Amino acid sequence: MKKYTNILFDLDGTLTDPKVGITKSVAYALKSFGIEVKDLDSLCKFIGPPLRVSFRDYYGFSEEECNRAVEKYREYFSETGMFENRVYPGIEELLKSLKKNGRKLFVATSKPTVFAVKILEHFDLLRYFDDVSGSELDGSRDRKGDVIRFALQKNGLTGLTNVVMVGDREHDVVGAKENNIDVIGVLYGYGDRAELEKAGADYIVENVENLHSLLCRSGGS
Repeated sequence: MKKYTNILFDLDGTLTDPKVGITKSVAYALKSFGIEVKDLDSLCKFIGPPLRVSFRDYYGFSEEECNRAVEKYREYFSETGMFENRVYPGIEELLKSLKKNGRKLFVATSKPTVFAVKILEHFDLLRYFDDVSGSELDGSRDRKGDVIRFALQKNGLTGLTNVVMVGDREHDVVGAKENNIDVIGVLYGYGDRAELEKAGADYIVENVENLHSLLCRSGGS
């Protein structure tokens, strides 16, 4: 197994569980269009993909409507939703162990960078990361492949074989493959095994403990 010394992490569904904040923010946005959603669990499909893509695919919104929906989403998310969130058990211990053993850690998320940084600061996780790469508030660079490419180029990681992406959705896997890096799919987030296998994940782990074991085994630490 390769020694992964540079590790990119997805944020939502991988480092933290954003279910409450994201689903409430989506419901708030949809309400402005006259769409009432009582079952917030039905909105978990919004966790992972770019927001504009989800509003378009799940509600048939036009480009203009998608932009309006994202604006309404952020009204709630920027004040309240981003903090209706929790760190998955074992994540901080994992990050601490990896840093102790000389790994370089990065975040690559479709979430706007400004929000990702605030969330990591809120949970005191930012100190473990060498860099945080996300999308822009204007919607640019929200495809996962583009985010990963940006992160690799920004941090001088292009062309290296010791880089791996860790994420919970097919977008993480596809984005990593577009950039020719390995990817570990995690099942404790919002994707399932079939989704991750179909997308071509190199490894799939059940929980944070298994992720810890896999990453440590890759470095012999």
